[in-house]
Amino acid sequence: MAAVWRALSALQPRCLHTSCSRHNSNRTSITHLRRQVFGRLYPLLLVRTDGSTIHIRYKEPKRILMLPLDSSTLPEAERKARLRRQFPSKLRVKQEETLEELDLEKYKKFWKK
Repeated sequence: MAAVWRALSALQPRCLHTSCSRHNSNRTSITHLRRQVFGRLYPLLLVRTDGSTIHIRYKEPKRILMLPLDSSTLPEAERKARLRRQFPSKLRVKQEETLEELDLEKYKKFWKK
């Protein structure tokens, strides 16, 4: 009987700690699946260009999706204001004080004797 048991146990694959083919639930907390196509539709909040919102079903798991705004339909003033917000002007560099303009009496208290 013991010989049969040894022969059967030799045929069964063993699961070592370094190369186990079975995975547990801890594996899903470490990584996520990189899929091209998801198997179901997910709830999503769609925001239109006029600000109205709609709840729809979407193929990817996202929370919110905003439609792009067509700038050709905007008035000229609002279009320029949006462009100024999107591409702000560069900040002016402050001029450094030179030693001639520096008041030494103001900083005299910080000198060590």
